[in-house]
Amino acid sequence: MKLVSFSKADGKVRPGSLIEKANLVVDLSDLGFADAVAVAEAGFTMVDQPGPFPTYKIGDVRLHAPLANPPRVFAIGLNYHDHAIESKMALPKVPVVFFKMTTAIIGPGENIVLPKNTTQPDYEAEFAFVIGKGGYRIPASAWRDHVYGYTIVNDVSARDVQLATSQWSLGKSFPTFCPMGPAIVTTDEITDPHALSISLSIGGEVMQNSNTGQLIFKVPDLVEYISSITPLLPGDVISTGTPGGVGMGRSPQRWLKPGESVTVAVQGLGALTNPVVAE
Repeated sequence: MKLVSFSKADGKVRPGSLIEKANLVVDLSDLGFADAVAVAEAGFTMVDQPGPFPTYKIGDVRLHAPLANPPRVFAIGLNYHDHAIESKMALPKVPVVFFKMTTAIIGPGENIVLPKNTTQPDYEAEFAFVIGKGGYRIPASAWRDHVYGYTIVNDVSARDVQLATSQWSLGKSFPTFCPMGPAIVTTDEITDPHALSISLSIGGEVMQNSNTGQLIFKVPDLVEYISSITPLLPGDVISTGTPGGVGMGRSPQRWLKPGESVTVAVQGLGALTNPVVAE
């Protein structure tokens, strides 16, 4: 199932199931689910056809970020070998974890707004997973019992703000700096999350092109490590890091510019496109 959050003309955001082959969205709120977090917590994956539920044509609704207000967005730094090398940093011995604030989340098609107080706005294609069943000190072997599905994140970063201190979260959390979506694809639809192509293009020019098989710390490792310190909660998003090719690592460095359009694509998850504008 492809879990989305959508709204009609009334503006109320509802959880839904995207049926791409029919260009339809099934309204899951009729089943008593208040939002997409509730769907993930229930482990609901069964809608792959309209059935008796209210349905809408995809062109008649607006898709939002699949999780507009998850409990937390954990992000992992330096988690691809080539990105650690281009960042001129040592390969981490344990996961490098920081937070992106939920106020940074936007959905597909929404503008990435470049703030006035950065001159180094960067892009980062990322594969993320979403927790369904929470837990504390989860063994890596049990990760499938706790991961509900997968989505796409663009970890937009103000490099000058990020690297002004040793703490990265603020430089990663300007409003609009966490594009997410377009859907959460449930785990039953992805055979191996560590064998997916991942890419990012700007105006059609490919800037990043890799595979999740290159992750240093994979999904089971991250579930075990993070939950050994803090209980994972239903709806938590863990964005697993970016491959090489970011603007900071290029020569000359290449920053996002107003008027551009950024697309992150992950095999099996679709594509997330966001225009770029100035504040």
